Amino acid sequence: MDVVCSGVVLLMILAVAPVAVAAAKESAVNLLEAEALLTSGWWGDSSTTATNISAHCQWPGIICNDVGSVTEILLPNCRIQDELTNFSFSSFRNLVRLDLSRNGLYGAIPRQIGALSKLTYLNLSSNELEGELPPSLVNLTQLAHLDVSWNLIDSLNPPCIGNLTNLVTLDLSHNSFFGPIPPTLGNLKRLLEVNLSYNGFSGSIPSTLGQLSNLLSLDLSNNHFSRFLPKEIGNLKSLVELDISYSGFSGSIPPALGQLSNLASLDLNNNHFNGTIPSALFNLTNLSRLDIHSNPAMGGFLSEEIGKLKSLAKLDFSGLNLSGALPSSLCGLTKLVSLSGAQNQMHGSIPSEIGNLKYLEYLDLGSNRLTGQIPPTLGNLTALFYLDISSNQISGSLPLGLVDLPVLQIIDLSSNQLVGPIPTQFGDDIIKSEWYLSTLDLSHNILSGTVPSSLSRLGDVDLSYNALEGELPCELVNKFGPGSFDGNPDLHYTSALCGASPPVMKNHRHHPPYYIIGHGVSLLVFSLIGGLVLYIFCKTKVKKVEVELMDNKHGDIFRIWNYDGHMAYEDIIKATNDFDVSYCIGTGGYGSVYRARLPSGKVVALKKLHRLEGENPNFDKSFRNEADMLSKIRHRNIVTLFGFCLHKRCMFLIYEYMDRGSLFFILRDETEAVELDWIKRVNLIKGIASALSYLHHDCDPPVIHRDVSSNNILLNSQLEATLSDFGTARILELDSSNQTVIAGTFGYMAPELAYTMVVTEKSDVYGFGVVVLETLFGEHPQEFLSCISSQPNEPIMLKDLLDSRLPPPTNPLVVRNVALATALALDCVNANPKCRPTMQQVVNRFEAGRREPTRPLHTIAVNQPVSPPVLSLPDQTRADGTSSLSTINEFHVDISATLPSSNFSIHVST
Repeated sequence: MDVVCSGVVLLMILAVAPVAVAAAKESAVNLLEAEALLTSGWWGDSSTTATNISAHCQWPGIICNDVGSVTEILLPNCRIQDELTNFSFSSFRNLVRLDLSRNGLYGAIPRQIGALSKLTYLNLSSNELEGELPPSLVNLTQLAHLDVSWNLIDSLNPPCIGNLTNLVTLDLSHNSFFGPIPPTLGNLKRLLEVNLSYNGFSGSIPSTLGQLSNLLSLDLSNNHFSRFLPKEIGNLKSLVELDISYSGFSGSIPPALGQLSNLASLDLNNNHFNGTIPSALFNLTNLSRLDIHSNPAMGGFLSEEIGKLKSLAKLDFSGLNLSGALPSSLCGLTKLVSLSGAQNQMHGSIPSEIGNLKYLEYLDLGSNRLTGQIPPTLGNLTALFYLDISSNQISGSLPLGLVDLPVLQIIDLSSNQLVGPIPTQFGDDIIKSEWYLSTLDLSHNILSGTVPSSLSRLGDVDLSYNALEGELPCELVNKFGPGSFDGNPDLHYTSALCGASPPVMKNHRHHPPYYIIGHGVSLLVFSLIGGLVLYIFCKTKVKKVEVELMDNKHGDIFRIWNYDGHMAYEDIIKATNDFDVSYCIGTGGYGSVYRARLPSGKVVALKKLHRLEGENPNFDKSFRNEADMLSKIRHRNIVTLFGFCLHKRCMFLIYEYMDRGSLFFILRDETEAVELDWIKRVNLIKGIASALSYLHHDCDPPVIHRDVSSNNILLNSQLEATLSDFGTARILELDSSNQTVIAGTFGYMAPELAYTMVVTEKSDVYGFGVVVLETLFGEHPQEFLSCISSQPNEPIMLKDLLDSRLPPPTNPLVVRNVALATALALDCVNANPKCRPTMQQVVNRFEAGRREPTRPLHTIAVNQPVSPPVLSLPDQTRADGTSSLSTINEFHVDISATLPSSNFSIHVST
């Protein structure tokens, strides 16, 4: 009996032994991982909690599996300043996802990264990494997503890329890669998105790229290719977006592009293409955006076949040297939002059928040879906000229909042969709308009659070189300057009464040479005196922040803060031609924004306070407040202030230039709204959330923006968002009541501001929530918020709310992010400020959201107010159509852990 028992015990020991050995191995691995994390120092005080082997699984950004081994390290935008070589990658054999984007990492990517053999997601974007992509990446055979964009990497190892056959997305953009694109890229048959833009790639495009039959998006823009586009590009049958702009391509546009039947966006601008527009392009009936502008070696004419592209929302064929008449079929493209055909040799009249383009917002036909009159049907374009028909041979009078266009902001009809009087309605009727005409340029025509004083209500006016006559109202002289009325011999004003000096030349782009010579001496004297006065003032009075001194007179203004006031003023005046209207890109309530290229080549935006408004103490205070606030703030998603001049006669701020403009206008531009896809919209939302979290929780003392709206969110060329306009921002004084006057934009202001003057960070949270819904819905959510607050009996499906200009998201990760963003937005617009989350909680929820389950979009509904809150995405549905409550409850615990209670919820409908 004892022998039998001993045998049984022995068998039990042998059976348990492997389990014990495995557990020991797991413990050893976990300990090794914990030590590697602790040694990195990236977690600061969090590392002091490592009192046991699994404590590191609770650290921010660390996700472990069931046995305590690290599977994900997610530390985006965590201000890590370190070399990657100091991190022990080889300790994490089970790592699946690694995100270290938007930090301060520098140096080379270590070869040790190749030890992460299970890695599927790697994001090292927006750092300062340099050197090469290490050959050891060849070991990451499971990698599906690789993003090293916005770094300084300059070497691409061809075999390394070619072996990553599971790659789905590849982003190498905004680096310093040079030489040819490796042909081995064609081995990556699973690729859906490739972005190689903003590098130094050269040579020819490898024909092997034609093997990427699943590719949806290809961006090769802003490189230095010098050869033809290969015909194999026509094999990319699945391609939806193709951007090869600014890339040096020459030769003719290959007809093979006409085989890309799924193409929705085609950008060929700023290359060296020659010949004509191939008729094959007119077979791309799914195109919503076609941009061929600035290929001056092209010619021919625009075919009537352009009318086949019925889906076009944006068409730009400017700067192609095209001749012939505007095809009448162009007016059949009824979805057009933006039409630009400037800088060609097109003749004939503007077709009256142009009035059929009811969605048109942007029309630029300047610098052609168009004749005839302005068609009255332009008055049908009720969505038009920009009109440029300058530098043509247009005759006749100004049509009154232009005055009635409700959102028109810029009119440039200069350098034509227009006759007759200026309608007084240009100033009278325009103020009846919430919009207003900011720029009216009628210079270099043959207009006659008197100048209506009502024009003073406009933002900027140029009536120079016409046949106007009579007494010029003083208010016009004082607001726009005498130069805006030069070249009208019979037009006069009394300088003593107007408080203005006799007319001197204003540097308009159309001034004839004899006028410039005649006033050269007086202009030189005036400029020298003015420059000297402002130099003395700026030298002694302009506020400076001590950082880094300038090396020379025309040093890089982006590197310095306490720049020489005289240098800045001198260069700014030169770069904007003394703030000429031709450099103005927008006008607001108390300032105009100009685009300027500095001597260093850098492009900046200038916000200049209107001279009269500068005398208003409220505007002056707001302007100075913005300079003070932004001089203390540095964040990736907050607009960068490079400098300022605060002279009482000339106040301007110098900003980072955001060339895509505001979110407000992008969402209202059919073409640009489509370009802002779901992934970009979610990233935009996350970026603004990060910016507000920084203001509220990382600034000491906290800062409240007080005007979070889509107008104050600016986007760069990559459609990345920054928060701007800090004129009304204020410090949150924790030991005071924070009472203040109401500030903000109607439609984004928190409801409690209607009955209290106490400002808290929760007012920013409310504005953020409105912006999120506007970004996802494509329009302001006022109607939706009114509807949902009335407690409808039937649920509202999320898919019916999303911007219909985009195809509904199908990728599970994107659907999850869109649903999560909607849920968070509904929490943020809670009528009770105490029930709104903090912005830090919002940021944390986005990070934690990766672990949450998801369901197809068509099953998700936004329901009426309920309690408790829940974002329910059940794993299964019973036969009777009801949901599995256990799954809902389990998921409810997960989502509500970091958020306060809410009145709204998102449900799944069956």
